[in-house]
Amino acid sequence: MKSISNKELFQKATPEIFHKSQELRRIMTKAEKILWNELRGKKLNNLKFRRQHPCSRFILDFYCHEKRIVIELDGEVHNTQKEKDDSRTDALKEMGLKVIRFRNEEVTDDLESVLERILAEV
Repeated sequence: MKSISNKELFQKATPEIFHKSQELRRIMTKAEKILWNELRGKKLNNLKFRRQHPCSRFILDFYCHEKRIVIELDGEVHNTQKEKDDSRTDALKEMGLKVIRFRNEEVTDDLESVLERILAEV
């Protein structure tokens, strides 16, 4: 399987995806805000993360271009859409991306563990 370049992933996003990603940056969840505070400005191991990043037909909660790592945070709505989430994860993996998923509660209740798991993946 040949992974798609970062440039190609970005270019395949539609104008609607770009618009929606801008909107999502303005209305981040509590967990997203907490994690973003730890990832922004290369605070974590000098890695640059992007938030609500357009990628093909998806919007990634957080994306590290250098390591091709996607971090997805799952709130309550994800309890009823496991199959959809699994399909999304599979599609991202087919693009050559590594996907790490966390429940919102993991971020709000045990941020240190979340950060350790992210670092272990990079």
